[in-house]
Amino acid sequence: MSKRSLLSGLALAISLSAAFTAQAANEQYFPLQSYRVGPYAAGGTGFFGGFIDYLKYVNAKGGVDGVKLTWSECETEYVVEKGVECYERLKKGLNGAPAAATNPLSVGIAYATLERSTADKLPLITINHGRTDSTDGSVFPYAFPLQLNPYSEVSAIINYIGQQAGGLDQLKGKKIVTLYHGSPYGKETNEVLQTLADKYGFKLTLLEVPHPGNEQQSQWLNIRREKPDWVILRGWGVMNPVALKTAQKVGFPADHIIGNIWSNSEDDAAPAGAAAKGYIAITTHPSGTDFPVLQGIQQQVVAKGNGDLADPKRFGTVYYNLGVVNGILNVEAVRIAQKKFGKQPLTGEQVRWGFEHLKLDDARLEELGALGLVQPLQLSCSDHEGGGAVRFQQWDGSQWKLISDWVQADRALLRPIIEASSHQYAREKGITPRDCTQDS
Repeated sequence: MSKRSLLSGLALAISLSAAFTAQAANEQYFPLQSYRVGPYAAGGTGFFGGFIDYLKYVNAKGGVDGVKLTWSECETEYVVEKGVECYERLKKGLNGAPAAATNPLSVGIAYATLERSTADKLPLITINHGRTDSTDGSVFPYAFPLQLNPYSEVSAIINYIGQQAGGLDQLKGKKIVTLYHGSPYGKETNEVLQTLADKYGFKLTLLEVPHPGNEQQSQWLNIRREKPDWVILRGWGVMNPVALKTAQKVGFPADHIIGNIWSNSEDDAAPAGAAAKGYIAITTHPSGTDFPVLQGIQQQVVAKGNGDLADPKRFGTVYYNLGVVNGILNVEAVRIAQKKFGKQPLTGEQVRWGFEHLKLDDARLEELGALGLVQPLQLSCSDHEGGGAVRFQQWDGSQWKLISDWVQADRALLRPIIEASSHQYAREKGITPRDCTQDS
């Protein structure tokens, strides 16, 4: 090779590198610790499909004030060790584009990466799940159990059961069984459920189902002997349809089973067939496509052959729509942070500020095309949940039908419990809680 050719090639390489760096310099990166295989693949494929399609939709409209969104996936199979490996692999950004936040959709992975994300100043988003005490942002500045923490979830369910009984005072003497997934996620609410049982006088029975939940005969035989008024199903993945089928076998009525937020999808009810008819579950968002944002995704992404879902029939389902909701919340945090830090790619620390100033009222939700899809939210330094309300839906044999207005958790009752736990964590870890009265 001649000297001139060598210099020419070097100049071209430098030029391409500079162009690539310039492109990456105007991109915001989302590392995705996803799972598309294994017993929880239905949740992962639906959620991350909706999340990715929303990011594509934002890009189709020009990005976030001109900043394009980018992402990459790392398969965790919902295994904690793989989730940690994926976190470490993805956290530094992509080709110069800084990471905005992590969204593992796994309690186990979230627990395992909490201290890492705090040290790395990278927001950890656990929409509708996660550590309940991470609601207290003074102790957990980088963890966000958006919309609904686990304690709010079960509090709202008990409030609904109280409504059906004619008032919370009528719960005295009632029997409630909680059938829970044998994982950190499943066990998260056992203690607060007992607190609620002591407060309202109902008898609580806790029954664990080992992962992944394919065998539940003994648990449902116990339920048949117990004859509870209600069963709360804290399931995940294959555990849910197995629970409904086994309930039918022992003669327990589906319309007295209330599924939690991870037992509320079409993928949980439909595989159970006739056994699921009448089954009730909570939701923070409805299924369906009658929202402008979903119609926009359909037109700008899916119809052009760029949709992420392998099965287009899952468009607008519960898991998919949750992914869209999560996308909206993540992108809005970036958009809000840009107003303070400039219309440019942001660091995780700057995006954290955006999450803590996230406010979605009806007017903004209408602008986003998400009115009725996302509940109004307002976060702050001290409140990383921001919502705490659910609606109840019932499976009619083929689809979900909403059967309630918003039912709010008793957040005043829960807050001291949350703070006691978060402050204990702070003492154990030597953390000085932030003074949220000085938040700006």
